[in-house]
Amino acid sequence: MALRVDTLTIDCADPRRIADFWCAVLGYELREIDDDDALIGDPGGEGWPLLFQRVPEGKTVKNRLHLDLRSATSMAEEVERVTALGATTYRFVEEHGSFWTVMLDPEGNEFCVLRGPEDGWTPDG
Repeated sequence: MALRVDTLTIDCADPRRIADFWCAVLGYELREIDDDDALIGDPGGEGWPLLFQRVPEGKTVKNRLHLDLRSATSMAEEVERVTALGATTYRFVEEHGSFWTVMLDPEGNEFCVLRGPEDGWTPDG
């Protein structure tokens, strides 16, 4: 029997701040919070829960794991929306016939906003 992903845990300095940011980005809701952890989840029960865990050290290098987020409309529209929520644009990437934007959350964790249907993306390629 194989294991299944239960929760994606992200180290951070301020669990509430990061949980609030990601709730707004993903449309998730806050499920549990205390001084050291904040758990958020998809209200529809489809996406993985995210746990933000307070750690004493700051982020120092590129993430080895990151979220790729698909826009329901256009990449530019979502980049603008998440920027207004507190993200920053790190860089625009264009390669292998596609493009996406690498963003940073308020604590500098990388995530990518992928192109959407208005950018020519289709589910089958």
